[in-house]
Amino acid sequence: MALSAFTGAGVAQQAARQGWNVLLLEQRDFAWGTSSRSSKLVHGGLRYLKEGDIKTTLHSVRERQRWLREAPELVAPQDFLFADCAGRKPGRWLFQLGLMVYDRMAGQRSHFYADLQRTHALAPGLNPPRLRGSLVFTDAKTDDARLVWRVLQEARNDGAVLLNYTVVQNLVWEAGRTSGVLLQDACTGQRYRVRTKAVVNATGVWADRLRADLGGKPLLRPLRGSHLVVPWARLPVQQAISLMHPRDGRPVFFYPWEGATLIGTTDLDHTENPDIEASITPAEVQYLLEAVNDQFPAIRLEPSDVLACYAGVRPVVDDGKGAASKATRDHVVRDESGVITLVGGKLTTFRLMAQDALALAAPHAGKVFARDNARVFTASAALPTVASSAVRQRLVARYGSLAAQWLRDVDASDLHFVPGTQTLWLELAVAARAEAVVHLDDLLLRRTRLGILLPQGAQEHLPRIRALCEPHLQWGDARWDEEIARYQALIQAHYALPAM
Repeated sequence: MALSAFTGAGVAQQAARQGWNVLLLEQRDFAWGTSSRSSKLVHGGLRYLKEGDIKTTLHSVRERQRWLREAPELVAPQDFLFADCAGRKPGRWLFQLGLMVYDRMAGQRSHFYADLQRTHALAPGLNPPRLRGSLVFTDAKTDDARLVWRVLQEARNDGAVLLNYTVVQNLVWEAGRTSGVLLQDACTGQRYRVRTKAVVNATGVWADRLRADLGGKPLLRPLRGSHLVVPWARLPVQQAISLMHPRDGRPVFFYPWEGATLIGTTDLDHTENPDIEASITPAEVQYLLEAVNDQFPAIRLEPSDVLACYAGVRPVVDDGKGAASKATRDHVVRDESGVITLVGGKLTTFRLMAQDALALAAPHAGKVFARDNARVFTASAALPTVASSAVRQRLVARYGSLAAQWLRDVDASDLHFVPGTQTLWLELAVAARAEAVVHLDDLLLRRTRLGILLPQGAQEHLPRIRALCEPHLQWGDARWDEEIARYQALIQAHYALPAM
């Protein structure tokens, strides 16, 4: 049994692939927490190399290369440009040395130094103080929520049972060991007791709460990472721009994502209740805009340019370091009386994390877990040519081996992109039909990302969205009115620009 964050999805997939009986439980929606609010990067952890965390960087680089091979439509290369400015740390030669090690770990050479003329050609308008050139290197980006769903799809295809909006209220104990869980359906209130031989606690920032009865000291230091989304036309970058913030030297970046430009991230201790959705603060908005305007002073990006904001809380292991940005991103696995707790780590290394957890769970489950390098994602079949290459690539990215089935008897108008985005109208109908949508925000913030890519959470498109999805959801007029009101309140409270 896996209790879910993204790492829980990885545990379910890896266990189901080896023939285990798997039940995955998510207290809200799949990817509701950190897993849909990350920086959308599948990166090798260059910043962790700077902190001397060689193991995390090595694992991350190798796993990044794996995802680029296995899911090239969903995990795509992204060039990064780091401005070389006289007098600014870390300096050209130290940074270049780090990139040499980084590339060596990946078994490739992808970085180079660009002089001032070439830098301006790669990033027109880039002009931080005392610019003299730039270092260019390659990492990768993704849609984190869709990556979670692809992993869940593989787990389900291998027999795992996946339940969202199912709350684990308590663990069941017999003779000093866990023997099951008490559940409650968050929608109906119905309660259940499920017996299990092993429980993997992969609940992210909620992990210490589930461990409260075990008597161990807390493992986590929750850190909030906040982001801005602005129209690409307002910040038209092709390269990702990476920098150390001029105020405090923390890493910040911005890059093209899903037809917009994504700006992030902050790294702040988060002390609020994790059940309350995290939100960006006015100070974080100003901090991120300051970083952009340092690099592109002529653009003069302002709060009014922001399409949406979002914030997520990272379940970082508390290693006692003072600076939040220097806290370790490595993971920890604990076996506590049959409860296997998996915390920390990175999106990029979810497969390795899952294998570490299952190696500890195997004796309790009466199973043998064999670590392997088998593909996570089933190879996709060729799609019919009824759609353009861009549409076919989009469908494979979102649905993998199931992409072909969604092109059968499809209305041609549903293969058009939602204006101002790279999202197909078809994606909404598919989600409503087959992706466990319970609330409108599941559809617009996680199955698709329209809620953060369009002004006011894409509310101007709600009539067509309703027409597409109602045949599958069958909510009726009263339920739709409730869902729209709930969604509007959510967007205003947590995804709109805060009062400045």
